[in-house]
Amino acid sequence: MLFDTDVLIWALRGHSGAAKAIDRAEERDISVVNYMELIQGARDKGEIRLLRSFLKDLGFSILALSENIGHRASVYLEEYSLKTALCLADALIAATAVDQNRPLLSGNAKHYRQISELVLKVFRP
Repeated sequence: MLFDTDVLIWALRGHSGAAKAIDRAEERDISVVNYMELIQGARDKGEIRLLRSFLKDLGFSILALSENIGHRASVYLEEYSLKTALCLADALIAATAVDQNRPLLSGNAKHYRQISELVLKVFRP
């Protein structure tokens, strides 16, 4: 399962539903884009250390970008960015999930709903 940034933020804030979703997952993955979004939201180095510890302790793998993921994301942007809320980060995250054959768990279904090849699992906080 690839987890979207919003689910991780809920879990870091102590939301039991997000924690249960993570606990239930056999595989725990995030895109390097999710990781960068989390770092960008950190207020200080202590929060970055907490984030790293959280991901390590729960056994998350950080999936790198590839040429194929970049190409797929650019196709998604060409196809959907003018008519939906799909942004660069979301396109890269969706492309990673599809490329790695992982379902994506996200509370932002509207960002991803239009991508038919993506297996989207909707998280409701």
